[in-house]
Amino acid sequence: MTKKVLVLGEMREGSLRNVSFEAISAGKQIANGGEVIAVLVGEKIDGQGKEMIQFGADRVLTVEAEKLKHYTSDGYSQALLKIIEQENPEGIVFGHTALGKDLSPKIASKLNIGLISDITAIEEKDGDIVFTRPIFSGKAFEKKKMVESTIFVTIRPNNIEPLSKDETKTGEIQSVSVEIKDLRTIIKEVVKKASEGVDLSEAKVIIAGGRGVKSTEGFEPLQELADVLGGAVGASRGACDADYCDYSLQIGQTGKVVTPDLYIACGISGAIQHLAGMSNSKVIVAINKDPEANIFNVADYGIVGDLFEVVPLLTEEFRRIKAGSQS
Repeated sequence: MTKKVLVLGEMREGSLRNVSFEAISAGKQIANGGEVIAVLVGEKIDGQGKEMIQFGADRVLTVEAEKLKHYTSDGYSQALLKIIEQENPEGIVFGHTALGKDLSPKIASKLNIGLISDITAIEEKDGDIVFTRPIFSGKAFEKKKMVESTIFVTIRPNNIEPLSKDETKTGEIQSVSVEIKDLRTIIKEVVKKASEGVDLSEAKVIIAGGRGVKSTEGFEPLQELADVLGGAVGASRGACDADYCDYSLQIGQTGKVVTPDLYIACGISGAIQHLAGMSNSKVIVAINKDPEANIFNVADYGIVGDLFEVVPLLTEEFRRIKAGSQS
């Protein structure tokens, strides 16, 4: 049975986040040949609608208002509920991001429907759409399906492959007028503390440091390796608690959950709280002086050695390989 599916596009500093394209791909699987409608909410949305169509959306609806310049659950929910009422979709897809995790329960409660969060895979079985999600901090997985009502899911970034971009694809981009009123929260200014560079939650390569980096300066060789590989730097809670880096880099049960193609853990012991945030990475490389460190139990490749000796060697080798491929 074909379905109409709404997909929320997310933007950061005027550009669409990669999870937006992954959500379109998920929407296509749920729609089963039906229509996928992308929704963009914000202020001064320019060419992003066209990009959503090129990545597979059939139509794009935009809601623009000055009060939507910064995200608030009140403002965004008013915009989304108006479009949901107008389109009456059989499916809704958000990214399982800070925004998605905050907004999706509010929308679900307003619509009085169920929500399946943190989806890592979608499959069709006996005519039903079945969703896979991790439970118990990633130690197990469960499969769920919506028995009735609208399908509403959030997808974990970096798990569902986006469709290939087709620059010849065209579709309708329509502006929807929504009166945003009675906001309980007004954001006057956003002060950013997170480091510039690759978004940690969407990075394909992550170089993470633990207490073994010993200092703020200890993260410098990790950043150098990340720059060579086009990746991002992360950290364990131990490194953050020791003031070696900002908490915005924290990966784990109380930090960010990441699933990169390559995760290199440097000086990280492998506490269960940290493993909960990265154990589903596609390839895990552990570098630690302690051969009994728990991180080696989840690693695909282990290097027993001093990270301050191993990481620069890896950086040098990757730089040499990269230079050879470009010559």
